[in-house]
Order: sequence, then structure tokens, then C-alpha cells
Amino acid sequence: MNIPAQTKPAFWGAVLGGIATMVIGFGWGGWSIASTAERNANLRAEKAVVAALSPICVSNFNQQSDMTTAMAELKKVSGWQQGDYIAKGGWATMAGSKAPDASVAKACAETLGLPKS
Repeated sequence: MNIPAQTKPAFWGAVLGGIATMVIGFGWGGWSIASTAERNANLRAEKAVVAALSPICVSNFNQQSDMTTAMAELKKVSGWQQGDYIAKGGWATMAGSKAPDASVAKACAETLGLPKS
């Protein structure tokens, strides 16, 4: 079987065009594979949960009887440990949960007007 000479450039043009389309699509076109889309969706869902639960943590912190003492102690704690302090205090433990959420505790400290940890 004889292949015409003009077929070779057309074949390589199609191959290079396909590669260029993929590079442009994945690089700048917003395309993504399923695992990347799943990871991004999980990150957005986690951020939404933290945004919804941190006001509850702040409310729990503010409703305690010795809130001013606890706030003074919280301000004494270094920035990177403030989330741990709130978690240990139980304010970041939501109803139905057995353990506090570290992300909620950090967001709670930030909402209370403390520097980011």
C-alpha cells in the first residue's frame, strides 16, 4: 500500500494541533481532570463549613460566664496556639461531634479579633 507524500505533513499537523489544543486547554482554558475537580470541590466545601460553623464557635465563646477572663488568657497565648486554646476550651466542638474542628477553632480566633494563626 502506497501512502501519498502529502499525507505525512497532514498527519504531523494533526498530532501537533492536538497537543497544542491540550496544552492550551489545560493550561489556560480552565480544563481539569476529575481528581483536580474533586480536590477543588472538597476545598470549597470545607471552607463553606468553616464559614458556617465559626460564628457558632464565637457565640459559644461569648456566652460563657467568664468570657473576659478567657479572652485575656487567649490574648496571652501565641498566635499559632490560639486555635488549640479554643479547641481545648470546647468552643469549637459542635453538637453531635466528639472532637473539635481545628479549622473552625482557627477561624473562631480570627473572628474574635485576634491575629491569624
